Amino acid sequence: MSSTVPADNTADNSSNNPVVTFLTSRRSVTAKTMAPGQVSRADLDAILTAGLRVPDHGALKPWKLVVLQGDVRKTLDEEVILAEFMRENPDAEDKFIEIETNRLQRAHTVIAVLSSPVEHPKIVEWEMALSAGAVCTTLLYAAQSMGYAAQWLTEWYAYNNAMLARLGGVAGHDRIAGFIYIGEKVKDPMERTRPDLDEVVTFL
Repeated sequence: MSSTVPADNTADNSSNNPVVTFLTSRRSVTAKTMAPGQVSRADLDAILTAGLRVPDHGALKPWKLVVLQGDVRKTLDEEVILAEFMRENPDAEDKFIEIETNRLQRAHTVIAVLSSPVEHPKIVEWEMALSAGAVCTTLLYAAQSMGYAAQWLTEWYAYNNAMLARLGGVAGHDRIAGFIYIGEKVKDPMERTRPDLDEVVTFL
């Protein structure tokens, strides 16, 4: 085994490649620092279309997408997120209650991605879950490529059965892979530490 990078005499296809440039420089804007803004229907359709064009072994479509916009965000914040939080934390301080009251309203559009595996004699459930993760990533990157602030979040309510049920999922079968928050970028986010290739990549 060697971690030494082998000699490479092939052409350099990365130079001035806009896709690679975007992928190596993109940065998520946290939901708590974005403004709701406005996501156009045309842009949303393009984001959703891109999000579904992911690796999917057997073309099983083992995921469901639920778009949350408008008043439904406030309804879910109050009837599910806040209600479930208060059930578990009846003595919570006001500052924490305020946070739970506005979770989904931090963005103009929130896309919930549900991993929803199907029965297949050869394709294992793990691959279907990975495909749902790919949907989340592609939705995120598509939104960011259009200049929107976007973040892939789970947070505690991604693991809450009441939320899962309101999104049309079935406990014990479906799981929330994540919420993609899409809003307005108020300012460029600060860069964070990235892994060094030598620390995580090995050439065999």
